[in-house]
Amino acid sequence: MRRNGGDGRRARERGDEGERRVPRPRRPGAGRGRAAHAEVHADAGRGRTARADVERGTAREDGRTALPALLAFLGVVAYSLSMAVLTPAMPLVQRDLHTSAAGAAWGLTAMMLSAAVSTPVVGRLGDLYGPRRVLLVVLVVATAGTVLAAVSPSLGVLLAGRALAGVGGGVFPLAYTVIRNVLPPARTASAVGLMSSMLGLGGALSWCVAGPVIDLLGWRWLLWMPVFGLVPGLLLAWRLVPRVPGRPGAGVDWWGAGLFSAWMVAALTALTQGMAWGWTSPGVLGLAGAALVLAAVWWAVERRVPEPLVDPRLMRVRGVWTANAASLLAGYGLMAGGVLFPLLVQAPRPTGFGGSATAAAMLQLPASVGMTLAGIAAGRLHHRVGSRAVLVAGAVLTGAGYAFVALVHGAMWELYVGGTARGIGLGLAYAAVANLVVAAVEPAQTGVATGVNTLLRTVGGSLGTQVSAVILTASAVRGHPAGTGYTTGFAVTAATMAGVLALALAAPPRRAARPSDASSAPPRRAARP
Repeated sequence: MRRNGGDGRRARERGDEGERRVPRPRRPGAGRGRAAHAEVHADAGRGRTARADVERGTAREDGRTALPALLAFLGVVAYSLSMAVLTPAMPLVQRDLHTSAAGAAWGLTAMMLSAAVSTPVVGRLGDLYGPRRVLLVVLVVATAGTVLAAVSPSLGVLLAGRALAGVGGGVFPLAYTVIRNVLPPARTASAVGLMSSMLGLGGALSWCVAGPVIDLLGWRWLLWMPVFGLVPGLLLAWRLVPRVPGRPGAGVDWWGAGLFSAWMVAALTALTQGMAWGWTSPGVLGLAGAALVLAAVWWAVERRVPEPLVDPRLMRVRGVWTANAASLLAGYGLMAGGVLFPLLVQAPRPTGFGGSATAAAMLQLPASVGMTLAGIAAGRLHHRVGSRAVLVAGAVLTGAGYAFVALVHGAMWELYVGGTARGIGLGLAYAAVANLVVAAVEPAQTGVATGVNTLLRTVGGSLGTQVSAVILTASAVRGHPAGTGYTTGFAVTAATMAGVLALALAAPPRRAARPSDASSAPPRRAARP
């Protein structure tokens, strides 16, 4: 019996996988035999619990490490802030670096293209080698790129730094992978909702801080600000994020990654340069045609490789494609407001309010707070009514906010009401689409599936920026957009949120889970090597 007890203790210490056959005890006596049999089963049960804890990623520490693990993703907010923070400073970048408006705009395009290419690849690497290890590398690269951009003496150095910083887009799929494997099921939805809202929160905060920082410190400090979040985020991630095992036996689909990168770069370059080059120019049309051809080739290749970067079968899952399409339109809704609201506040009277950059930034503050709180609340609502219902509510609230300001925007309080409704609605929508994707895929596919979802939000944001700018430019009179341009821009964005509502209704229904059910459910197993 001593030997059997030792085996049970060694099983608990090593967390070995697989069931052990424990020898049946001898029976010197009936009472002693029953006691020995109970002891053996107790040891075996404790061994299985220990093995589950190891596979779960130190599940027994969930209660103590949940908050520190989330705090370690301070880098998530810092990255999302750095993505959009340069937008308000474009005229100053153009002047100080002696470049054209198109050249300064490449400061945004370079980071977006880099993020588009790296996000699904980084998500895949996190699935293969463990998200903590890949997260640390991504944060180091993003921090180095942001510092390089902040000290850049020329446009070329700025673009190189922004391209390196774009690798930080991989923090989102890595964050979702860690959350799914480390936190207990009852907390997963709330954590995913919080992380999802951070993607929009960074963009909203960039407008809040841009005006005061530019006025008081200069535009380069806009690039230093994300560093103040990335460095602590890197240290906290190294110290606090638990190790989650990956799947080292699988490989990376580099052919798929290369083709994916090629058609995404062609498509996004055509999209972002459409206004500068002309939408019917040979360059834009050529890039759009190349993107279509390369996308078709990529799709054909992905259907044939054994371990595709993006599994076409996964993209056909109802819960996945509806959430991805909704993410695209929700990204449009976020960034369209990031263009329309600040420009309307700063537009000269009688079209706008003649306000300062700081006044435009203050308009974004309640929307940013509402977005964060809604992302947190979305997790609780997920357990009560399901993420499909949360997405419906988010789409309705965001669409109502935009429809309201499309009808009336003659007073600042009207912009505050519409903008706050928009922020709360987008917080709910962003959290819901992420939870829908996480729930629809296997744990081993979390990184790449959420990476594609995050990428589509970025593409949608680029569409929102470009289309809104085109609408305002088309309405311009003597160099300034007319009031009808803002009305049309708000109305078009409200229509996109109607599209989100339709996609939410098309998503598969889900039985609302009670927190008690989730907490009593068996823990998910991390992917075995």
